[in-house]
Amino acid sequence: MNAGGPVAIEPMSLEHVDEVSSIERAVFPSPWSRASFERECLGEGAASWVALLDVRVVGYLVSWIVYDELHIGNIAVAPDAQGRGIGRRLLGRALEEAAGRGVTLATLEARESNLRAIRLYEHFAFRPVAIRKRYYADSGEDAIVMIADLGEGKDR
Repeated sequence: MNAGGPVAIEPMSLEHVDEVSSIERAVFPSPWSRASFERECLGEGAASWVALLDVRVVGYLVSWIVYDELHIGNIAVAPDAQGRGIGRRLLGRALEEAAGRGVTLATLEARESNLRAIRLYEHFAFRPVAIRKRYYADSGEDAIVMIADLGEGKDR
């Protein structure tokens, strides 16, 4: 990947959906549909972000705010852009924006085998609170439910 300029984080919009869907298909064994991402751009309570390098989408985060809780539904970085802190920037922005809107708790599920993602979440003071047995339909893998109290974590 060309180093290009700095990565910008901005709200996800319909113009980003094709690139987001492409990243989704490259990263996940059971990808969300393009229509799912379109709904996220239009849905009430959606708080979704893209990472742009120049004009190219290199990562995204889908989340929802329900009352005082942020739920992270999906986060991914293009394979050729991984390892550059883009996921950290996306998650940091989502948590910062949510806290600014009065959100006090963030939740997510992580594949038990996805140690890289779990380390990212732990950086933001997420901690495991439960296991969802056979949560992932594609593999039957368990999910670790993690929560973070916003405002009590590391610097974002």
